[in-house]
Amino acid sequence: MLPQPTHAVQDYLKAIHSLGGAKKRVSTNELAERLGVRAASVTGMIKRLSEAGWVGYVPSRGVKLTQQGIGEARRVIRRHRLMELFLTRVLGLDLSEVDVEAEALEHAISPRLEQAISAFLGEPIEDPHGHPIPTKEGKLVQRNLRPLNSFVKGDSVIIREVQDGDPVRLKRWSELGLLPGVAVKITDRQDLDGVFTLTVGKRDMVLGIEGISGLLGEKGKGN
Repeated sequence: MLPQPTHAVQDYLKAIHSLGGAKKRVSTNELAERLGVRAASVTGMIKRLSEAGWVGYVPSRGVKLTQQGIGEARRVIRRHRLMELFLTRVLGLDLSEVDVEAEALEHAISPRLEQAISAFLGEPIEDPHGHPIPTKEGKLVQRNLRPLNSFVKGDSVIIREVQDGDPVRLKRWSELGLLPGVAVKITDRQDLDGVFTLTVGKRDMVLGIEGISGLLGEKGKGN
């Protein structure tokens, strides 16, 4: 039986998972950049995680989660995303605020409270950013989504996910109505200048490529 993970261990497992470490090896440099720490610190922690059975580590080749590591990472991800939804839907916090708050709360709630929150919210399958919420059994839906800037002129797109790493950008998307579930049409794109014209309902908006970076979607009906 693996030892009870500390908050630091959970943060590492979640970060490795977010970088694709459930299916492939993640480099220590990638992990250091994601966590905002020195690569030497990451290497030391990875060795401890490997010794404890949470990850498989091969020097110079990177790290990959074991089945136990995947399970624990998804338990933390589940709690984080449930808390984000609770904070937005019940407490009315802005979409741009909830990631930081959920980071603190994900370690504090018990399994019983987690299930109570999930039941209260109606056993949700997505967080407010559109990210799938793992089931209590650890299953996570995999979707084939594309960046909004990869679609061509004339495409109708349903936004499914918005990346949650930049509060300023999230606030801007909220103001513009570029949120999960919203239908967008690529009315025009000027590749040389990196400028896109989007139509949302009856409203047109012109945004640069950086302004839509982090919006993920899939083709809507009628394409």
